[in-house]
Amino acid sequence: MPASSIKGIVNTRESQLRLVTTVRLRWAAVLGQLLAVGVVSTIYGFAMPVANCLALIALSAWLNVYLAIRYPARHRLSTPFATALLLYDILQLSALLYFTGGIENPFVVLLVAPVTVSAATLPPRYTVALGLTVMAIAAFLINHHYPLPWYPGIRFDLERNYKIGVFAALAASTCFMAFYTWRLNKESRQMSAALAATDMVLASEQRLHALDGLAAAAAHELGTPLSTIVLVAKELEHEFGPQSPYREDLQLMHEQAKRCREILQKLTRKPDEQDPMHATITVRELLEEASEPYRPRGKRLIISTAPISDADEAGRSEPVGHRRPGVIYGLGNIIENAVGFAASEVQLSARWNERDVVVSIIDDGPGFAPEVMDTIGEPYVTTRRFEDKGDKGHSGLGLGFFIAKTLLERSGASVNFMNVPEPRTGAHIQVTWPRSAFEVSPTAFEWPGRRNARPG
Repeated sequence: MPASSIKGIVNTRESQLRLVTTVRLRWAAVLGQLLAVGVVSTIYGFAMPVANCLALIALSAWLNVYLAIRYPARHRLSTPFATALLLYDILQLSALLYFTGGIENPFVVLLVAPVTVSAATLPPRYTVALGLTVMAIAAFLINHHYPLPWYPGIRFDLERNYKIGVFAALAASTCFMAFYTWRLNKESRQMSAALAATDMVLASEQRLHALDGLAAAAAHELGTPLSTIVLVAKELEHEFGPQSPYREDLQLMHEQAKRCREILQKLTRKPDEQDPMHATITVRELLEEASEPYRPRGKRLIISTAPISDADEAGRSEPVGHRRPGVIYGLGNIIENAVGFAASEVQLSARWNERDVVVSIIDDGPGFAPEVMDTIGEPYVTTRRFEDKGDKGHSGLGLGFFIAKTLLERSGASVNFMNVPEPRTGAHIQVTWPRSAFEVSPTAFEWPGRRNARPG
């Protein structure tokens, strides 16, 4: 799935409302309305237009019956159809309120429900339209409605200012509930899309592992014919004798066949039998490898590594860790962002002692915007000041830091984002590993000179 497809999932959204959901909600409303009418008219004995109310309730019931017959239960409604059904629910409830006291009826708060459902399942513009409809109906119900069902001979009538207060409370509740529901739903979709992007990376790794398996299988299958070639070459060399003009050719064939067998043996080697030169990496080599693709970008990349001054003798040796592609990729993502926003240079430094390994990436760009400092590392968070970028276009989805932070934290690191203290400007990202989580064991993958490496 390309990045544009993931972006489409987040930004372009049709109705997510299923028919079975709206039918069940409407049946719940029908039962609640019947219960309310029954209690008010029979238990309390208040006078009210029962026939009108029952007709409106029956209309909702028949609508549900029609929808259940016309469409399958799992049918997903189109956006216009879903909006029309929610609009009907608003109008039906508004008509009931009109016959039972208007805005004085305490059940007027239920007008918020269809707008909340819309905020969770429909594009924002439809939710805004339904919200405005609710506001218009509530304003109408302030002055136009039947009397509230009350004790005989007593007319219940609230002051106009109080009705306006109820209208204001209803408007505020509608706006708050709609925005809160929409925000939660949006974050849920963003997280799902971010996880989908991460799954793509993991799927790529799985495909690479599958290729490793195919290579091992091919090596196993080729082993037999190569052994046959080696055997035949030796027999021919023995048969022709040392004076044969083909002796050198047979020896070359023998040597090349043996070389092919050695190469195939490397392909079938287990992970714990890897070449130490490629299985481990020092801190400086880690920074150099992660930053290498971004050197041609026209910004200076300054790398410095050294032990922390108060480190004891045991902690002064340079840490040597496993070569983990996820760590290299995560640091590379952060370095790429720093290079993209830097004015002229990016400083990459590593410091360590007997407890920690700390990597810092500092650029001289505009730094992080204050309003996103607390949310950096979450998916779809814009991390820089767009107005300070000049002509540096940025079409990313905001997943770079999310993926980098996830990969680095999976390796045992903690990642902190901050700005360079004034009067300077720039972003400062600090990645800290416990030394025990970063390093390989002292005896693993050891070869002459590597453990005594010093920062250059």
